[in-house]
Amino acid sequence: MMELLIKAMRLEAEDIVGLELVREDGAPLPAFTAGAHIDVHLGQGLVRQYSLCNDPHEQHRYCIGVLHDAASRGGSRAVHQRLRVGQRVTVSEPRNLFALDSGAGRSLLFAGGIGITPILAMAHSLAREGRPFAVHYSARSAQRAAFLDQLGELPARCYFDDGQRLDLATVLANEPADTHLYVCGPAGYIDHVLEGARALGWDESRLHREYFGAAPLTHAEDAAFEVRIHATGQVFEVPADRSITQVLDDAGIIIPVSCEQGICGTCITRVVDGEVDHRDQFLTAEERRGQMTPCCSRARGGCLVLDL
Repeated sequence: MMELLIKAMRLEAEDIVGLELVREDGAPLPAFTAGAHIDVHLGQGLVRQYSLCNDPHEQHRYCIGVLHDAASRGGSRAVHQRLRVGQRVTVSEPRNLFALDSGAGRSLLFAGGIGITPILAMAHSLAREGRPFAVHYSARSAQRAAFLDQLGELPARCYFDDGQRLDLATVLANEPADTHLYVCGPAGYIDHVLEGARALGWDESRLHREYFGAAPLTHAEDAAFEVRIHATGQVFEVPADRSITQVLDDAGIIIPVSCEQGICGTCITRVVDGEVDHRDQFLTAEERRGQMTPCCSRARGGCLVLDL
């Protein structure tokens, strides 16, 4: 963990504030790659993940953009209402679960709303390396679109609800077989882009996504089930109103967690036996065959055996 100084705050768009974080002594920060995020500790037990949006070549600062979400569980509200220039915040070192593929001949970068943050870092990185790419950014309006000044210097097209709409089929048509697609934004936007690519025959290995929020879940039919630790044979009951990670944490068996919504991949655990009720938005269909996100996913009855 690091304690960083808030050097600057800027309103990047309606309800979106940008923060510049630096070391107080001016020393270089740990390096990061495009698509990486940091955990920001906001006090009162609040920890939120925010993508780094500046050029990864920069070592003197971390830049993030935060949307003030009306449905916030406290994180974005804390950033917008409590944080000020000159304050210090505790953050983790960068982690990357949404990295660029070094083998891609060309990259198509799609962003919806605040999903522009990791996409912007990718654009900066690709531009610096001289690799071909294009950005397609959708927002409700120009007033709600962040970082337009930086996008103006890049091969980017913007689409607004009150103007030109994204014609996905046209954008994806006739792309070479080594083109990779990256998408970040609201769940509905991501699903739309991915479904469009799949309909045109894009292989899953060329599709990359990062969700910023989990789809709403209903817990009315949740039931208790058991979890067995493969290494020790210990069995624990997971009540209907608790997650696997919460129950195991109480027993001193720590699975690293971050988002607790199944969108970041931090807690991925191998499943030895049992049928999983997958509720994440991170794992692919192939990855779900032997893994799960215990922060939110459950068992379809019976017992799950985890490789712990």
